[in-house]
Amino acid sequence: MSDSEIPLTSEDMAAYQAIAEGRTPPDGYPIDRLVALRLADPDPYASGGYITHDPRAAAQGLIAHLLSDLRSFSLRLAQLPALEDLSQHYDPHRLYGGPGSEYLATAAQMNARLGEVGGAAEAEFCSVQPGEPADRDPEILRLGVERTRAALQRGVQVRSLYHRSAHEHTQTREYIDQMTADGAEVRVSTLPGPRMVIIDQRHLFIDNHVIKDAEHNSGWHVFDRAAVMWARAVFDLLWNNATRWHDLCQSLGASPLTHRQWRILRELDAGYPAQQVGPRIGLSRRAVDKELAAIREALGVCTMYQVMAWYGRTQRDESA
Repeated sequence: MSDSEIPLTSEDMAAYQAIAEGRTPPDGYPIDRLVALRLADPDPYASGGYITHDPRAAAQGLIAHLLSDLRSFSLRLAQLPALEDLSQHYDPHRLYGGPGSEYLATAAQMNARLGEVGGAAEAEFCSVQPGEPADRDPEILRLGVERTRAALQRGVQVRSLYHRSAHEHTQTREYIDQMTADGAEVRVSTLPGPRMVIIDQRHLFIDNHVIKDAEHNSGWHVFDRAAVMWARAVFDLLWNNATRWHDLCQSLGASPLTHRQWRILRELDAGYPAQQVGPRIGLSRRAVDKELAAIREALGVCTMYQVMAWYGRTQRDESA
């Protein structure tokens, strides 16, 4: 019995009724359909004639056939989990291993996964922290130092890129000094860039830009090979255009300006007017004006145009 034999057509119904009433089926009707469904058979006592069978018996036979098919289907369906489990042996040996990413909905999940993957790093750990630094939980910083130190002791190359203002933030500056003392490489830049962590050129951690109204510190763990290597190329671009931490420390050590004054000039260079600089860095307008006057005096110039021209030259010199 095949699927093509059911459901019954109006011709099948008419043929069955004719045979049951002792008549012959309509000319040209394919009687094999009724025979296959066990609804009719050749009449052993009348050549060329047919007899009908109880349709209820035929229905029972069809049910038994379908139940057999269903059992076979269920057995095949039960094999799916086993087939899925085989992916653990396949994914590690293919170029694009498994699904491309996983969503980490909370900061705790992000930190846990980052700690898990970072703790198993074998070759390199690259990170970009483009925003201006802020005070952090000392315990988190301590854990960060310990993880970095452990990675360096395993022979992992650690490279971190920070915003230039990190040098003016005491907590961040001390944290970076500890990292570099242990052997990490650190550079700084004022160029914008995405926050990200790349581990062994196989794992990428980035901020969430997909799920709307998600927690602020949610993010994604990406392990699609093409996406990770593209991010790695972006990292190299930012890294090669950044200033080494040691060079920055030396230049600021010989600078005629204070850390606060440098920060004010960076805000002005970014396009913020003087009246907006104060609220951005936690100073009053009067304090900002006082610092600008001190800058002009320290540089021996009269106008802010001259100050910003000097600032531009120093930035070009550092980039070179």
